[in-house]
Amino acid sequence: MLVEVHRSGFLESVHRGSLVVLDADGAVTLAAGAVDVPTLPRSSNKPVQATAYLEAGWVPRSTEELAIAAGSHSGEPGHVELALAMLAAAGLGPDDLGCPAALPGDETERAHWLVAGRAPERAAMNCSGKHAAMLSACVAAGWPTAGYLQREHPLQQAVQARLGEAGGVPVSAVVVDGCGAPQHALPVSALARGVLSLVQADPGTPGRAVADAVRTHPWLVAGTGKDDTRLMGAVPGLLVKGGADGVHVAALPGAGAVALKLDDGGERGRMPALCAGLARLGVDADLLAPFAVLPVSGGDGVVGEVRAAV
Repeated sequence: MLVEVHRSGFLESVHRGSLVVLDADGAVTLAAGAVDVPTLPRSSNKPVQATAYLEAGWVPRSTEELAIAAGSHSGEPGHVELALAMLAAAGLGPDDLGCPAALPGDETERAHWLVAGRAPERAAMNCSGKHAAMLSACVAAGWPTAGYLQREHPLQQAVQARLGEAGGVPVSAVVVDGCGAPQHALPVSALARGVLSLVQADPGTPGRAVADAVRTHPWLVAGTGKDDTRLMGAVPGLLVKGGADGVHVAALPGAGAVALKLDDGGERGRMPALCAGLARLGVDADLLAPFAVLPVSGGDGVVGEVRAAV
């Protein structure tokens, strides 16, 4: 059990899963659940994946481009415009994107699109920054952009190898993610090791470049009001990346890393569990307080809370 949901003093439900805490040397200091059994990290893999684009020869024109390459943005105007600008710089356009068309994830922006009768677009999909970077890396390396999402494509082979190298174990399965790109199975322990390697990499390396870009531009990694944006803004030096279906990873240089997967794929238990792990790394409780306990609403008031299990 990782998370409990209490309503009016009654234990309503629990969220089970796997959570691992590593120290600064990568040693396991806490393991709950099946931390060495492969799962699908989903978008939590993105920061490590982004290092493969740099190693392929892609030279981002700004740290903003590198941040959105590792992000899951919410389709706000600045997100969409940046993804399109990356494509244009590579001599490509939105039709080259292999991700599906979508409406913005940001509620306000999505409402604007619906009122205006604007149709879903590929560049508004939350993974369009990653896809724009993938295509840019293909152009830089001289690889074909057609078929860039196929597992056999040189770019995807490089991504798979990089994930295994960073995590310390080989990728055990490759499936198709929601954005159409390959998704690579790794244990949460490997996910934590991979992201920890980024924040502790030497200056000038691809890993450090990605870590610095993500931490400098958290809004490009998530969006307005998103948990990752807010948590990186609250805790100096912290890299945080959530993934679909109850996955989250965070790493702090000199302290360690936390990675988790909730078995039910739920969302509301992720932040309390992540904060419990970050507390083990010595992160100040006052900085974590806005995220560590989530309120449960009832009527016009708060009647309970979601909190980490003892």
